[in-house]
Amino acid sequence: MLRTLLLELARSPRLRNWVTSNGATRRWARRFVPGEELTAAIAAVKACNLAGMSASLDHLGENVPTREDAERAGDSYIEALDGIAAANLDANISLKLTHLGLDLSGECCAEQLSRVTRRAAKVENFVRVDMEGSAYTERTLQIVKQARAETDAVGTVIQAYLFRSEQDIHDLLRIGCRIRLVKGAYKEPAQIAFPRKKDVDANYVTLMKILLPSGIYHALATHDPNMIEATTRFAAENKIAKEKFEFQMLYGIRTDLQSRLVREGYRVRVYIPFGKDWFPYFMRRLAERPANLLFFAKNLFR
Repeated sequence: MLRTLLLELARSPRLRNWVTSNGATRRWARRFVPGEELTAAIAAVKACNLAGMSASLDHLGENVPTREDAERAGDSYIEALDGIAAANLDANISLKLTHLGLDLSGECCAEQLSRVTRRAAKVENFVRVDMEGSAYTERTLQIVKQARAETDAVGTVIQAYLFRSEQDIHDLLRIGCRIRLVKGAYKEPAQIAFPRKKDVDANYVTLMKILLPSGIYHALATHDPNMIEATTRFAAENKIAKEKFEFQMLYGIRTDLQSRLVREGYRVRVYIPFGKDWFPYFMRRLAERPANLLFFAKNLFR
């Protein structure tokens, strides 16, 4: 119920204005978002690299209202790719298609994504297309498949809580697509998604067991020790080398677990968001774990 409430509040313009204009909230949000400018994100990437971890930069934004906004978003990702290359960093980028104009038209979005993936290929980097709510799943997959026909410098995300995900994984593996597996952070109806956590967890493990033996380099995005243990055990039992996949975690969450995995020889990539449009992302992080909300409340009212 709390998660549902927080996801609903994420759509409130009044709460957005209050949170984003509150100095204490903005400072505390840096636990999840290191800054609003690319320079702050690049600094966070450097720190991750020094700690033995890769990174994925995400310029936060979604549901842009105009083509000009979509073009500016495309420019920002190209700038991020150039910044990564100039600093010789171990990082790629992640993006949402609604930030590139998917609400405007598939053609507009595909055009912007193509601009970004062409630059990624040129600088020998990679673009991860994030998955949004289920209303966008099919369109996202179609645009990713179209982009994959042009370059292998693009992959996408599959959400374990959707019933359709196993079939989507098989479809993507047939074209050699790299996949990041997540549980899913949006509120979805029971007709299309597993409503109970234990069922989502079970499906996550099922999908992981399809991905790891595929011979394609995939990512397992989770902070759940049970999912991590299931993954490492399956990989060991099936003689899948540690360098054949990676774990991904969010900036500012379970840094102890990130460090432990690095010490154990696993590859870890930290998802580093930046930008002025951080409110929806911030609310989803609060909704995911009650401990995040409690920590936030204590610091806000201290």
